[in-house]
Amino acid sequence: MNKKEVDIENKNNKKIKKSTSFMKNVLILMFAQIMVKVLGLIYKFVITNFEGFGDTGLGYYSAGYQIYSVLLALSSIGIPSVISKLVSERVAIGDNKGAQRIFRICMTFFVGLGAIFSIGLFFGAEYIATVIFNVPDTKYVMQVLAPAIAFVAASATFRGYFAGLNDMKPTSYSQIIEQFLNCVLSITFVYALIGKEPYIMAAGGNLSTTLAILLTFIYLITYYKRKKLSIDKAQQSPEENLTAGQLLKKVLIISIPVTISSVISVVNPLIDTSTVSNCIQAAFASIYPIKEELEALAMSKTGILAKVDTLVNLPTAINVAFSTALTPAIAAALAKKDKQMASKRMTFSIFASLIIVLPCTAGFIALAQPILNLIYPSANDGAEVLMIFSIPMIFIALNQTINGGLYGLNKTYVPAIALAVGAITKFVLNIILISNPKIEIMGAGISSIICQLIAFLITFTVLRKNIKLQFKIGRMVIMPIFAAALMGISTYFINQVLNCIIVDKISTIISIILGALIYVILIFIFKILKKEDIMMIPFGTKIYKLLVKIKLYKEEDA
Repeated sequence: MNKKEVDIENKNNKKIKKSTSFMKNVLILMFAQIMVKVLGLIYKFVITNFEGFGDTGLGYYSAGYQIYSVLLALSSIGIPSVISKLVSERVAIGDNKGAQRIFRICMTFFVGLGAIFSIGLFFGAEYIATVIFNVPDTKYVMQVLAPAIAFVAASATFRGYFAGLNDMKPTSYSQIIEQFLNCVLSITFVYALIGKEPYIMAAGGNLSTTLAILLTFIYLITYYKRKKLSIDKAQQSPEENLTAGQLLKKVLIISIPVTISSVISVVNPLIDTSTVSNCIQAAFASIYPIKEELEALAMSKTGILAKVDTLVNLPTAINVAFSTALTPAIAAALAKKDKQMASKRMTFSIFASLIIVLPCTAGFIALAQPILNLIYPSANDGAEVLMIFSIPMIFIALNQTINGGLYGLNKTYVPAIALAVGAITKFVLNIILISNPKIEIMGAGISSIICQLIAFLITFTVLRKNIKLQFKIGRMVIMPIFAAALMGISTYFINQVLNCIIVDKISTIISIILGALIYVILIFIFKILKKEDIMMIPFGTKIYKLLVKIKLYKEEDA
């Protein structure tokens, strides 16, 4: 082998190593998201089935949490993407000192902002509960959550810092720890409050969130002390030429559009909660003349939406791994002027998002009622709502991935504009549709489809203008849809047959497992994943050799 061939091979090996490192980060984050959502599903399953809680208690739980989520987004949700982008750019060119200074300034500002929102939510809870939800008792949930905002802001800053250092472990571990504690404490507190009013039980459940976040924050401080960047005091950093105010301005220019996007993404569930609460009361006022009965009905419908959100958020939460890993990866690639790597990662991430979310959509449509029977046996209403909400899940996942790429490309304003247009559309449609007693909460699902589709069309159009996508529509879109549809149809009939043989809950679990296996087999039979896609996965070489050995692939399939 001559020198030129050796150089080419070394270059290819470096590219494979970079791709594998990127996918390792994605898989670490995916594992964390799966654990977080499974634990979330467990405690919501348990508390929803407690006597006296049900859909109504879940409605109170969810309503108060939505306001908390908006303030959380304002103070922290956009932070990891911004800090990871800025830190990764500095580290990519060897400026550790500048990266550390960015982190310190962000920590001071965002924790202060979080503290302001914590105080505001605690003292403004009664006004929000009365004016926005028209259900005064939701204030207790908001008040127990209020202190958590400042600690979440600090935790988000730590997570963004380590993401910028290409270290996804603290993000993953801290999220798992937080949700594990939340799961245990929620079940404990709600169980201790059985016999109380549903809103009291809901407040007890959310108190666990605050305590879990506080304990997780302590873990992140400990990790930071051990793993923070080592700084050479003699190093000269371009960031030193900027004052703290100038550097903060630089951070805010990037973070404000990202934060707006984050806020709008959590505003959509809030739009559903507030419009359902008010429009259901208006639509059924003649049937339920007593105000308390109307409030209970509204909270019950809100609880159904909360159940559905918990389920459809599982696939999209797993997909968040791509958007989280993409932002620093693309920012670092562009800082090194490696446009080809940025393009390759963006294309693969969009493709992977489709492969993940399409079978989940098909599965929810095929097994909507059996899944609700399995997870919420004491409160299993809402199968049609789950079916319709599974469709916008596709566009939500695509938007997450595309937004991560746009942040890395410094097009931070585009997701904000796209989501804002979608949210306005959703609000108008919700008012029109939910107020109709024949449509009621199904209207929230219809508006979500239109809202997320609009956002996708805007972001995807801008992305294509700014980065070259190596997209093959047939293999990367049409074939995955076909495979997911076949899997969904097969799963439905498998479940129907199994129901005649064994207990329905067992048949549902077996149907889900067989559906997943069918989809994986179809992916390989249809050659939807090419050799280069498989190679991007950790242990891709071994996986590919196995596929060749069992004759699903041939050695020349590349």
